[in-house]
Amino acid sequence: MGVLAYTIITLCVLGVLCAVVLYFVAQKFKVYEDQRIDEVERILPGANCGGCGYAGCHSFASTAVKADDLSGLFCPVGGEDTMKRIADMLGKVAPVREPMVAVLRCNGSCAVRERRNEYDGAQSCAVEAALYAGETGCSFGCLGKGDCVSACAFGALHMDAETGLPVVDQDKCTACGACVAKCPKMLFELRRKGPKDRRVYVACMNRDKGAVAKRNCGAACIGCGKCVKTCPFGAITLSNNVAYIDFNKCRLCRKCVAECPTGAIHAVNFPVPAQNAEAATEA
Repeated sequence: MGVLAYTIITLCVLGVLCAVVLYFVAQKFKVYEDQRIDEVERILPGANCGGCGYAGCHSFASTAVKADDLSGLFCPVGGEDTMKRIADMLGKVAPVREPMVAVLRCNGSCAVRERRNEYDGAQSCAVEAALYAGETGCSFGCLGKGDCVSACAFGALHMDAETGLPVVDQDKCTACGACVAKCPKMLFELRRKGPKDRRVYVACMNRDKGAVAKRNCGAACIGCGKCVKTCPFGAITLSNNVAYIDFNKCRLCRKCVAECPTGAIHAVNFPVPAQNAEAATEA
């Protein structure tokens, strides 16, 4: 009994000594975190989506507090209002950035892109892309399995059953970039929303030569260069047989839209011309 008691007492003493040592070590190497980091994190939306380029809201808040200015930081979910609140709290200048939105650079709906085989594997774009080019002749187009939809934490994406393509809800999209990172075909792009939410972009990433692209998809960019020649602002370039519109240079004149022979250039949220509206009503 005496041996057992001595053992218990010894273990208790050792436990207390270890606790004391650990306490002093913890005090010696304690990391003092700026309380403003928690305050900034409370202002942030808490999505932890990574759209800002940081691991999460806490990491973004820590960087914002330590930064000399906020010019290189922006929370796409919270937007300018959130950044202004953070700047006011920290006594810094808020960055001004135009709202962005995700766009799908694929126009290959079921109606214009013939299916040539049937994929019967896991319903995942990533898996299908790793196995082969896809069910249609266009190896650059959307695979339609909805990986982007599942990646969107804000419900801004859904699959259109008729076209087989994902649709972006611009009112819900926060431009977090999750769909951009998720798409194995790299079909999503973050573009400026534009004045009155109007924007013009090439909805195609097909890099095949014109005849091949047209054969595989009736709405593909065929690299004809007509849009490049017609743009008065030098906003359009042609590379690898596909056109691209620089939204920083585009003035939304829409001359390229009328010139494109395949309808690969999309103009979003523009008013419908009167004659077109009358024709649609009569139909």
